Amino acid sequence: MSTTHKILIGLMWVFAILLVSDAARAERIKEIASIAGVRNNQLVGYGIVVGLDGTGENTPFTTQSMVNMLSRMGVALPPGQTMQLKNVAAVMVTTDLPPFARIGQPIDVTVSSVGSAKSLRGGTLIMTPLKGADGQTYGMAQGNVVVGGAGAAAAGAKTTINHLAVGRIANGATVEREVQLAIGQGDIIHLELRRTDFGTAHRVTAAINQAMGQGTASAIDARQVQVRLPVNPSERVAFLGAVENIHVTPMPLAAKVIINARTGSVVMNRAVMIDESAVAHGNLSVTIMADNTVSQPGVLSGGQTVGVTNAAIEIKQESGALQTLKTGANLADVVKALNALGTNPQDLIAILQAMKMAGSLRAELEII
Repeated sequence: MSTTHKILIGLMWVFAILLVSDAARAERIKEIASIAGVRNNQLVGYGIVVGLDGTGENTPFTTQSMVNMLSRMGVALPPGQTMQLKNVAAVMVTTDLPPFARIGQPIDVTVSSVGSAKSLRGGTLIMTPLKGADGQTYGMAQGNVVVGGAGAAAAGAKTTINHLAVGRIANGATVEREVQLAIGQGDIIHLELRRTDFGTAHRVTAAINQAMGQGTASAIDARQVQVRLPVNPSERVAFLGAVENIHVTPMPLAAKVIINARTGSVVMNRAVMIDESAVAHGNLSVTIMADNTVSQPGVLSGGQTVGVTNAAIEIKQESGALQTLKTGANLADVVKALNALGTNPQDLIAILQAMKMAGSLRAELEII
């Protein structure tokens, strides 16, 4: 079986999975919407990882960071003396502060090298303040960095598995400041749909009114649904928990084809359709052949023996006859029609783009 056929069969499995997963089914409101204001907040900090096994760096900002840290601890570097760092790396520490996080709550952090460190494996992050967009410190991070990779080097040869310049620290930060949310302070909250759709907004409104009483919810637009809270504040947590677990059947997704031009990946949902059309596809192949020879100078000519590479380039273009693609009323028919062309993923991308321009592809085309 050729590589092209294997890739196309893999795409068929992806399409089949999407066909099953995109089928109409009831989902809880918490899975298709979120409460306005209940959100994560990004935190970032600059820190130092120490204890590396010779895989650190000796960049100017790393040296300056170490000098500043040692001076705060009462250690002064003699004037004119420089530090030779091999076990230290400068890093950026990032995390998300979850909603309703309380002081003392632990959260995970991601540690990423900002210099030329080869690996963070085995290192320890020194206490690092984590700040929000307002410049305030919301957390403190410290701990042993766990890297999900491996590497080895010997006699000039090196091999690496996964990425060694990024690691994580589970429960590596502690919340030091809380973010106050306005949830429950008023009589009304807003549900924000994760996908803009007038039909889904109407169904969410109807489901809440049916479960909680008429007049409880009203749709503001295709994205937002307004919900009236109970008068008694002590009942609001239980009320919101019940609302989030109401089952709603969302409207079917719009027809969409997503293309990754770099990897050749093509993903489409079950709403994609094609009209009857004719497609001609021809393969273009370029072959480069190199012949290495030696140029030997004549005796007493004073020349030097040199290697010469003679390259020959051959281009072959196979003509493609017009093939008819029948109308595909469902995803299985569309996949069958496209696979009948016998193209590789990169050529399939060009064909889909041309079909979209010709109006025979009934779907939105998005290239990432």
